[in-house]
Amino acid sequence: MSRFYEVEPSLENYWRAIILFGSNVASYKFALAKSLYELTDSQADLISLDTLAEPFARHICEHLRASPRQTTSRFSQFLASCADFNNGVITKEALLKQTVRLGFQNVIDAFHNVSRAELGCRFFLDERRGPGNGIRLTEAFFKLAERPDFVDFQHETEARWRLVETAWQEGLSRNLLAVQHDNDIGSLFVQMKDRRVDITSCRDSLNGYQKGRCFYCYDAISVDSSARNLADVDHFFPWCLRRELPAINGIWNLVLACTDCNRGEGGKFERVPTLALLERLHARNEYFINSHLPIRETLIQQTGKTEPQRQQFLQGCYTVAKTRIIHTWQPQSKGGSTF
Repeated sequence: MSRFYEVEPSLENYWRAIILFGSNVASYKFALAKSLYELTDSQADLISLDTLAEPFARHICEHLRASPRQTTSRFSQFLASCADFNNGVITKEALLKQTVRLGFQNVIDAFHNVSRAELGCRFFLDERRGPGNGIRLTEAFFKLAERPDFVDFQHETEARWRLVETAWQEGLSRNLLAVQHDNDIGSLFVQMKDRRVDITSCRDSLNGYQKGRCFYCYDAISVDSSARNLADVDHFFPWCLRRELPAINGIWNLVLACTDCNRGEGGKFERVPTLALLERLHARNEYFINSHLPIRETLIQQTGKTEPQRQQFLQGCYTVAKTRIIHTWQPQSKGGSTF
């Protein structure tokens, strides 16, 4: 998945590669990332395990309350301690001691690994064997924290965590999991036999794969609700084609767009994006495919098992759309190609 960060080797994209494409056998990576977001304001570069333990354990415990499955392993002594704390069996002091002893055994070593290799950019160094017994944040992390879209990482990490834990919690076969989109409230969900399980915001889930840029013009967008450039969720092939195209509300057809492209003067509305934009959609969807559960499996179900099949699927949709709508659309680019 190196293309994701090599096409634009920025600190933001290295970080997003970790969150989106790093392997997941437990949710500790997400808890560590969210803990680091909180500790940014301290300005201290050396973070002891004692300091890291409180936010790390808190995030794990919060997620355990809603989703008791936080690992693919059958048993984890650390997670058992978190569950004991949630149930009032042990004190917070005891939990933090267990967190320092057990919680960081693998996640610190594996945090920077993507596609079975370590990234060329490190956001912290392992100094657990030094006098500080912790990790040392690098200049790359502090520079990352200064970037305008740093606020979006919190939303993206939480969304990714919710997607992964939902798959584990439901014990779903990869062939059965289908993530769907609710147009009215803008959320992703899975439909079980007897109930619907709401997962997370569609915006938060998609933003990382588009690197915080409008799908069509590459202008900067945000998923923070207070941001002036809050992204719109748009159907690449317009919603008016829902009778002609299969699964038009599927993730494969959802993109994030700036308000100008989606509904401004000269926006897309019910026109068909050009073939160049169709190729971009395929590339974006392949990022999904190269990610882990559960978006990957949903895309495979909706568009095809192999890349040629997925290309053929999109081309078939394009042919249908052009027959019905005729007119094509593409905006002027506001930035360089990033995905």
